[in-house]
Amino acid sequence: MPFLEALGIDVHYDEFGPAEADVTLIALHGMGVDNRCVIGVHEPLFADRPGWRRIYPDLPGMGRTPAPEWIRGTDDVFAVLRAFVDAVVPGRYAVSGGSYGGYLAAGLAAAEPERISGLALLVPMVLPPGQRDVAEHRVLYREPGVSAPHDSSVVVTATAVRRLEDEVHCSVVDDAAVARIAAHYAGSFPLTSTYAGPALIVTGRQDDALGYNDQWRQYGQLPRATHAVLDRGGHGLLIELSGLVTALLADWLDRVEQPAPTG
Repeated sequence: MPFLEALGIDVHYDEFGPAEADVTLIALHGMGVDNRCVIGVHEPLFADRPGWRRIYPDLPGMGRTPAPEWIRGTDDVFAVLRAFVDAVVPGRYAVSGGSYGGYLAAGLAAAEPERISGLALLVPMVLPPGQRDVAEHRVLYREPGVSAPHDSSVVVTATAVRRLEDEVHCSVVDDAAVARIAAHYAGSFPLTSTYAGPALIVTGRQDDALGYNDQWRQYGQLPRATHAVLDRGGHGLLIELSGLVTALLADWLDRVEQPAPTG
């Protein structure tokens, strides 16, 4: 159970793969959950990719990472994250983020694009609550006899319900810290709109939490981005449409691994 000190906070993270790997992935979870949700999404991709180092931090106030009183908003979370990244990865890395983690990942790509070997934004937050262009929610498939685990479910299956319980609903969260951060949800740092490396943006057509239009407006001009707006995709599509998401992430990893042409 490793911890690493960043700005005076012992940041908990889980790490897999060789420490001296050629490529490193940092995967960031969303608000009000812990790193188990991104571990479950990403780790199946690496059964046949032994050369990757994978790092999954718990953000302050979530999982096993504490949030002292001075953590008052997203700018503070971002500062801790940048200090953690500088300490755990000496050079370049790929970053993937889901929801709020996607917001932070896009901030990292804007701050130091030369260090980012690949950027994956999965149902990413772009704007804080009250400013979002969100989609209309509808349940489009329900497995007989299975009830929806939450109001944002679009594809309801027994497998999705089990994974949500095992990877999301069991998250350890400091409610008071999360409330402080949520009160200052928008960071003052810019989000990338020009990142030139291999990128992936996945959104859900029926995502009533974050939508899909804001993401296109922000990231639509990234020159090497695959944009996927998934039908039957709500905010839980990383689990509910896991097959499609795995295929899109696998293609992104392939592109990250390929060296850039020299001539």
